[in-house]
Amino acid sequence: MGETPQHGVKGHEREELEKTLNPIEVLALALGAIVGWGCFILPAIRFLPDAGPMGTVIAFFVGALFQCIVALSYSFLIKPYPVAGGAFAYAYAGFGTRGAFVCGWALVLSYICVIAANAMALILLTRYLLPGVFDVGYLYSVAGWDINAGELVFVSAILLLFGWMNYRGMNAASTIQVILALALTAGVLVLATGTFLTDSACPANFEPLFAEDRSPLACVLVVLALTPWLYVGFDTIPQTAEEFKFSPAKARDLMLLSIICGAILYALVTLCVAGYIPYKDLLRQNHAWATGWVADQVFGRFGGVALTVPVLAGILTGMNGFFMATTRLLFSMGRSKFLPNFFASVHPRYNTPWKSVLFTLALCLVVPWFGRAALSWIVDMSAIGTAMAYLFTSMTAYKYLTRHPHLSEAGWGKPVCVIGAATSIVCFLLLIFPSSPAAISVPSWIMLFIWVGLGGIFFLNRRNELLHIPHSRLRYLLFGRSSCPVLFEPEEEEEEDGTKERAANATGR
Repeated sequence: MGETPQHGVKGHEREELEKTLNPIEVLALALGAIVGWGCFILPAIRFLPDAGPMGTVIAFFVGALFQCIVALSYSFLIKPYPVAGGAFAYAYAGFGTRGAFVCGWALVLSYICVIAANAMALILLTRYLLPGVFDVGYLYSVAGWDINAGELVFVSAILLLFGWMNYRGMNAASTIQVILALALTAGVLVLATGTFLTDSACPANFEPLFAEDRSPLACVLVVLALTPWLYVGFDTIPQTAEEFKFSPAKARDLMLLSIICGAILYALVTLCVAGYIPYKDLLRQNHAWATGWVADQVFGRFGGVALTVPVLAGILTGMNGFFMATTRLLFSMGRSKFLPNFFASVHPRYNTPWKSVLFTLALCLVVPWFGRAALSWIVDMSAIGTAMAYLFTSMTAYKYLTRHPHLSEAGWGKPVCVIGAATSIVCFLLLIFPSSPAAISVPSWIMLFIWVGLGGIFFLNRRNELLHIPHSRLRYLLFGRSSCPVLFEPEEEEEEDGTKERAANATGR
């Protein structure tokens, strides 16, 4: 099939997204997606209790280094494949139909989980900021967490707002993202400066540097295993590559910068929580939101409330960034027939994947009804999904550089890809092995098995259609060119599929 879209033939058009994003908007998208609710809520809930301040900070920067290595793998592929879908599209280029479906399904899980977690964090923030305002209209409880009608209405309204912005187009969503990312960064810097200049702040507050019930190595590993989830926002950049108004070659610097800035902001917030008073004393006080309490002590109640603006910005940028990334991923999977054509529809006026936006919005509106208990489950599942996507991308990048040894990156790029793949495997193993300090919980396993089972059912239902689409057609739908080179042997798969089809016809099927 040629490269020209066949408009007017149902199911044959290749819808495309408009190029509207500049580098600042793309950087804001990634940074806002990286620094979400976890940066402000997890220090006293998970980071400091599990790893101590030194173990946490070491894990942040070691994890950032490894994620920068993974980002380089993305940068090798974004230039030959500058399309919506990111790791999903790369997985097809490297491993064909089945690998692409596994990677795409894992990524959908990861992205939806991040949006859901930010929505729940928004409820935590309002309970701290505005007690008694939204937590009214008690409905029921889930694992000790009250579900209130007022909070459900508030969070649903915020989700509807982001859905509307993404429905209308990238201009509105990306402008809001830039403003919120600036507020987020400025607020963290103000909080850090104020905290470290107080009389009570001193190095002794960071003792013990590592959690007392674990070895220093175990402390680092327990947070390091989460870094695929912590920095997952950088891959929103390749997800939106089709909408760049600039050369895809710039994406590498934007991804690396977003990861480094994210690591610095994570470390600053955690050190603020650990350094104002001895952090062990702070943990024993069991504050509902330790970061907010520290801000109150440093700046007074009014100043503490004012500094929740960047916290809110972090939550909202995370929701918005992953809302954008999820809809682009669903659009790419729909356009290439991995999902129904429903997901590939582009709005005739706004040029957005509007049905993917509505689907994402519908899923996200369900989450607040399950309460805070799902937060830790969501983090674990999201980390597994992102580690899977990083592994596929690193292996595909290795195959690409091996296939193109004349490229200037080929010599040093292949070892980088090997390290990126190994990092992803280590993080994955740390999460799934029961004896690991970062092993996921039983509820997380149950939810993960349900998601995998749904994916298996979905793939089996579409398998006959999907595996019989010629690879030249899939390449056109995914990359815009039926002649776009891939890194597996499509002829062998096409021959195998043709044999199956002839056998089916012979039996009268």
